[in-house]
Amino acid sequence: MVVQSIAVKNPTGLHAHPAALFIQAASKFKSDITIAKGDREVDARSILGILTLIAKQGDVITLKATGEDAQEAVATLTDLISRPLDEI
Repeated sequence: MVVQSIAVKNPTGLHAHPAALFIQAASKFKSDITIAKGDREVDARSILGILTLIAKQGDVITLKATGEDAQEAVATLTDLISRPLDEI
């Protein structure tokens, strides 16, 4: 298992559009991936799950991945979360 904690950098947090970008990236990996904030942990491929975390800018989230590409998945998703996501 690969685990990484990271602060959300996006000014508007992980609302619908940034969450969708996150899910697109997570869906490219075979590993089981979760994202957690506090004691709540959800599937990283679930838009509803991610939205229920109500992750705001500065909140610390934890990514966990298990599987053949877990290291790459966590590295890619950490990079995504650690920078502001482009708002369209």
